Amino acid sequence: MSVEAVALKGAREALLSAVRAGQLAATEFPRRYAAAADEWLAQRFAEATGGKAKGFALLAVGGYGRGELCPGSDLDLLLLHKGRRRTAAVADHLWYAVWDTGIGLDHSVRTRGEALTMVRSDLKVALGLLDARLVAGDRALAESLLGEARARYRKESRELLSELEESVGARHKSFGELAFLLEPDLKQSAGGLRDLGALRAIAEAIPALAPMANSPAVRDAEQTILAARVALQSRTGNTGDRLLLQEQDQVAEILGFGDADLLMAAVAEAGRTVAATASEAWQRARATLAPTEPEERPIGDDLHLSNGQVALDPGADPGIDPSLLLRVALAAAQRHALIAEETLDRLASRASAPREPWNLATRESFLALLQTGDALVPVVESLDQRRLFELLIPEWSAVRNKPQRNAYHRFTVDRHLLEAVARAAEHLGEVDRPDLLVLGALLHDIGKGFPGDHSEVGTEVAARISRRIGLPEPDVETIVDLVAFHLVLPEFATRRDLEDPSTAAVVARLVKDQRRLSLLAALCQADGQATGTAAWGSWKAELVQRLVERAGEVLDGKPIPVAAAVEPTPAQRELLAAGKLAVEASGKRVTVVAPDRPGLLAAVTGVLALHGCNVRRATAGSGNAEMAIDVFDVEPVFERLPDWAKVERDLAAALDGQMPLADELARQEAAYARGRRPSSATPAQHHVLIDNETSALATIIEVRVPDRIGLLHHIAEAFAELEVDVVSALVDTLGHEVIDTFYVRDTAGAKLESPARTDAVAAALEAAIGASPGAAPA
Repeated sequence: MSVEAVALKGAREALLSAVRAGQLAATEFPRRYAAAADEWLAQRFAEATGGKAKGFALLAVGGYGRGELCPGSDLDLLLLHKGRRRTAAVADHLWYAVWDTGIGLDHSVRTRGEALTMVRSDLKVALGLLDARLVAGDRALAESLLGEARARYRKESRELLSELEESVGARHKSFGELAFLLEPDLKQSAGGLRDLGALRAIAEAIPALAPMANSPAVRDAEQTILAARVALQSRTGNTGDRLLLQEQDQVAEILGFGDADLLMAAVAEAGRTVAATASEAWQRARATLAPTEPEERPIGDDLHLSNGQVALDPGADPGIDPSLLLRVALAAAQRHALIAEETLDRLASRASAPREPWNLATRESFLALLQTGDALVPVVESLDQRRLFELLIPEWSAVRNKPQRNAYHRFTVDRHLLEAVARAAEHLGEVDRPDLLVLGALLHDIGKGFPGDHSEVGTEVAARISRRIGLPEPDVETIVDLVAFHLVLPEFATRRDLEDPSTAAVVARLVKDQRRLSLLAALCQADGQATGTAAWGSWKAELVQRLVERAGEVLDGKPIPVAAAVEPTPAQRELLAAGKLAVEASGKRVTVVAPDRPGLLAAVTGVLALHGCNVRRATAGSGNAEMAIDVFDVEPVFERLPDWAKVERDLAAALDGQMPLADELARQEAAYARGRRPSSATPAQHHVLIDNETSALATIIEVRVPDRIGLLHHIAEAFAELEVDVVSALVDTLGHEVIDTFYVRDTAGAKLESPARTDAVAAALEAAIGASPGAAPA
């Protein structure tokens, strides 16, 4: 690397060190780095041209042109020339100098005519030239190009903005919304830096929209996102823009936030500001570039529809009539329309909270708004931009922008609640009180904004809100139960044996009646779908539905019989008689027939783990005195089920002692751990609970521990050493942790009743899960 290359890299590293040490604000880095690059490139340009710059101009383009060079940014450069014979030599000198530094380079060499031709044919070039500026060389040549490029851009803006809007939509679909993601892309996600670029492009085409694009709120949001990008890249040393969970604490520290939650809340707020402004700008741009005849028609008292937007009549006063806030929101949601900007401004300056308790009309408008499905989300988002939703639900401020920093949840708490309401609206016909369903969905996680267990504290908050909006006391009690028990169905369905009559009996006792059961069933599905793909799928849906049916039968007074043992198939009887090991698979259900022995469950689960199968459920079947039949429901880790013949061979080897199963699992876990990223900001819980009350048939042991390869194998080994028989095992995965539930008996077929015995089992399991490979919290 040349001395000149070292100088530029050294300048960048000095600035980065100052940022990391807190001596330079991250917001200052881009400007200072761009200035250093300008000075360095001006020197290289002078060398390349031999001091004869006429007919050559070196332009900084795009983000570099704006002076927004982040640590991982490319130097985006255009060498403009008048067709000089030495152009290639000048370009080579410049580009090789940059390449020598190891800094990324995006370069082009064009005449003025070539550059102008590309304004219409290449959107990236057109947008880049809007931000371009002279670094060194012929000023007149540069200004001639840039002035004409802007003029051509404005002339072609209708077509160019249409193309840009299409690309923005595709990008949003790919990268999601910055404000609500666990690990947002600061550049590409909706509300990120790319959308700020789109805002500038709109303002350039339509100068009347420039105040919107350059508002103080937008400038502040840009500084927040840009600072996060600088801190991220200074931390990682690479060009990535995705703010990964594992980097958030360090980025927060660099930027002076108290913790990563505060950082992510600030990033969310900035992303919401940019996304909302961009959405409004696009709407206004369409109306400006493709004007239609103004359309206005009344849609109710004090409201009218203006060019597709809901607006207040000129004489309507939100300060006098508090109902206007909700009536505007409901009208917009019912019509899938935006709320006019001027109306939002009037509401923000004059609207007040409804008088408590709310009257019937106000309450019905609010509950009707919650039943509008997906249309609810953008309406509440537009209100929330001006903190208007908090006039209706003051407690909303506690969950607003609150991150849920684990991979199990894909949204912030506030967005999750709105998504749950939207999903609940899909089940209105399945319950007799749809109003309570959507209100329960809105409030089920409201407790996450307050200290304590969110289900417990949430009941207090939900009761206060329910009474404020004027619900009668029986309905308040129902809402409180929905919040208190919103996790009962998914937890019992995945962690308890549905064939045990005690399971349905406990659920029936908790939910009290058929109305609450149907409401909780719909809320469970809405909550799961709004949480993420890990929280809801066909497997869990089937289990929940089965539990709901059985609990419903209990509530109807019908007895729930103990499930009879599944009789072996004729083929299995032959295997039992032959005394041979066999592995049979049908889809994701695996049946193992093998000579009964201590440690059989541990061996099977260990081999399945080695072959990339997560066990969802394991059940002891009906064999004979010498042979066992165990049934396993599995999920492939890598979307492909294994070769079952090889599984059978490896199981035989493990049972014969010819395969060092523990060593193989340890090696696989170590290899997996090296490439595994954290999936939660907080350590997984780590405990063993023993329940001798819920089931009359077996002792229930629940093990909650960080997820890892071979976990079920290690626990099963401990049970074998304790001489405890596992009747069934269920596995519930919650992102970075699992809850394994075991129905166990002693070797005589009885529950583990002795306190000394249960204490010994708990201690042995704690030791087993603590000593297993990879036991450190994720």
